[in-house]
Amino acid sequence: MRLTVALALLVCGAAPSALAEERGSRARVSANGLYSVRSVDVGVGKCRLEVLKESGPHWSADVCVGTVDDLYFASNDGEKVWVVYPLVEKGKPLPSKGKKKAKGQSLAWARVMVAAQFDRTGQKLQERRLTELMTTKQLSEVRQLAHHLKWLEGTLGIPGRGPRLTDAGVVEFEPVGVKTQRLTF
Repeated sequence: MRLTVALALLVCGAAPSALAEERGSRARVSANGLYSVRSVDVGVGKCRLEVLKESGPHWSADVCVGTVDDLYFASNDGEKVWVVYPLVEKGKPLPSKGKKKAKGQSLAWARVMVAAQFDRTGQKLQERRLTELMTTKQLSEVRQLAHHLKWLEGTLGIPGRGPRLTDAGVVEFEPVGVKTQRLTF
C-alpha cells in the first residue's frame, strides 16, 4: 500500500514534503493599520512568527510562541507582539516533600501563563499569569476541562466580548467574571 502511494506521488510529480501545508493563524492588524501579525505552523514543532507591512514582510522569527489558534496583536511600530492564549494547559502542583500542603497550593492549576509579549527575535519580554488577572474568588468562573482551562470571554464558546486592540494600541480582554484587563506595549 505504501509503495503504491509513493509511486502515485512520483507519477504526479509531488514530493512528500509538498504534501505538508503551512497553517497560519488569523492575521491581526496593528491599531495604526501599518502592520499585521500572524503565526505560521510550518511542520511538526516548527513555527514562524511573522509581522508584515502592506509592502511585504517586516520581520519574521523561527520560533513557536503559540499555536495558530492563539490570538496575536502587533504594536504600532511593528516591533512587539502580544500573544493571548485562550486555551491553556492546567498548571502542575508543586512537588510536596512530605510536608503539609502550603496555603494556595491547591490553586496550582491557575498559575499558568495566559499572555506573553515577544520582540522581533522571539524573546519573551513579559508575561501575565491567570492568578495576576483574577482573584481567588473569581477563579471559580474559569471553565476547567480534564487538562486545560478556558478563561477568556468571547472565545471557545464562552459568551462575552472577545479580545481586541483599541485605537490607542492597547490589548483589551475580559477573563470570565472579571472586569476588562489591559496589556500595553
